[in-house]
Amino acid sequence: MKIHEYQGKELFRKYGVPTPRGILALSPNEAEAAAKTLATPVVVVKSQIHAGGRGKGGGVKLAKSPAEAKELASQMLGMKLKTIQTGPEGQTVHKVYIEEGLAIGQELYLGVTLDRASSRITFMASREGGVEIEEVAEHHPEKILRESVDPAVGFLDFQGRKLAFGLGLTGPTVNKFVQFCSALYRMFMETDAALVEVNPLVILKDGGVVALDAKVTFDENALYRHKDLLEYRDVAEEEPRETQAKEFDLAYIALDGNIGCMVNGAGLAMATMDTIKLVGGAPANFLDVGGGANKEKVTAAFKLILADPQVKAVLVNIFGGIMKCDVIAEGIIAAAKEVQLKIPLVVRLEGTNVEKGKDLLRNSGLAITPADNLRQAAEKAVAAIQ
Repeated sequence: MKIHEYQGKELFRKYGVPTPRGILALSPNEAEAAAKTLATPVVVVKSQIHAGGRGKGGGVKLAKSPAEAKELASQMLGMKLKTIQTGPEGQTVHKVYIEEGLAIGQELYLGVTLDRASSRITFMASREGGVEIEEVAEHHPEKILRESVDPAVGFLDFQGRKLAFGLGLTGPTVNKFVQFCSALYRMFMETDAALVEVNPLVILKDGGVVALDAKVTFDENALYRHKDLLEYRDVAEEEPRETQAKEFDLAYIALDGNIGCMVNGAGLAMATMDTIKLVGGAPANFLDVGGGANKEKVTAAFKLILADPQVKAVLVNIFGGIMKCDVIAEGIIAAAKEVQLKIPLVVRLEGTNVEKGKDLLRNSGLAITPADNLRQAAEKAVAAIQ
C-alpha cells in the first residue's frame, strides 16, 4: 500500500526523523493560508499523488508569497500530472502540500528496502540526490552505497557512519545522519514497510539532516496488524479494478493487453501470461483467484476481467487442487450468463473433478472453447481475437 508524501512525513516525525514544516491544502485558499502560517520567504507547493518524478512533471514549484502559492495551487489542483511513474494517462491532483523553504547545502538519496539477494533489510545511499535511483543504478551503479542490516542485532551506528563517510559527510553532520538512519530503520521495521525512500535527503547549510521527500510503501500482507495505517489509504489514487479486487481477496493487476486471464496460483498466472506473449498475444491482466476460491469469488473475478473495455477474449487456466474444477466451471457459467458474455472464452481445466467441470461447461449452452493444455489455450485465445 502506497501513501502520500505528507502522510509519510507524519510518520517520520512520530519516529524522530526530521522533516520540514508543512501543511496540507485541498483548495487554493487553504494553500494561501498555509503559506501565511509557515511565514517563510519561500514555500514549496507540492502536488500529492502516488508517483515519483513530480518535479519534472511540473508538480513541485516554489512560491515567494502566499498569493503566488494560491496561484500555483489553483494550477495544480485538478490537473492531470504526468510523470515517468504515472504513465501517459497521468494522475489527477486532489491535494497539495505547502512546505517551508530551507537553506539547502547538499542533496542526497537514501532508501531502505528488502534485498532479496541477501535476504536482509538494506540501506541504499547516493550523492545523486533528486535523481531517480533507477537512472543512477543504470548509468552510475558505482555511486550507490549499500549497507545490509543483520536482523539479529539491527542497524548499528558504525553502519550509519560508514554510509556517512561514503557520502562525504563530515563533522557534527555525521552523527545527525546516523541518528536519522537509526530512526528511519526503526520506522521501517515497526510499520512492516516494503520501501522507504528519501529523495532528496538534504544537508542544510547549518549541517542539519532533513527528509525533503518521503516515499513510503507498506507490505499489504502485514496490514492486518496495523489498523492505524489503513487510515492512510487513498482509494482515489488506486486503479478502480484493483481496489474492487481487494474486496474479494483477489490478486489483480491491470495490464495493457487484450486477453483477460483468470488463473489460480501466482506461478501459473505468470506462466499463462508468458505463454500468451510467446504465441503473439498480450495479457490484459494478472489475476490469481487463489487456491480456495468459491463460486462467488470466481464470479467476481470474471466480472472484474470483463470490466476492462480492452479485453477482447478471456483465457481461464485452472489447476484444480484445493479448488475443484466443477466449482470453477459453475462460477464461469454463472458469470458469463450474468454479464451476457459476447467475446471469445477459452477454458483449460486440469485436476480435481476435471471431467465434471468439462461436462458442466459442455452442457452450459455457452460458446466456450475448450483446450487441453496451456499452449493450446493461449493459441486459441490469440486466434479468436485475430
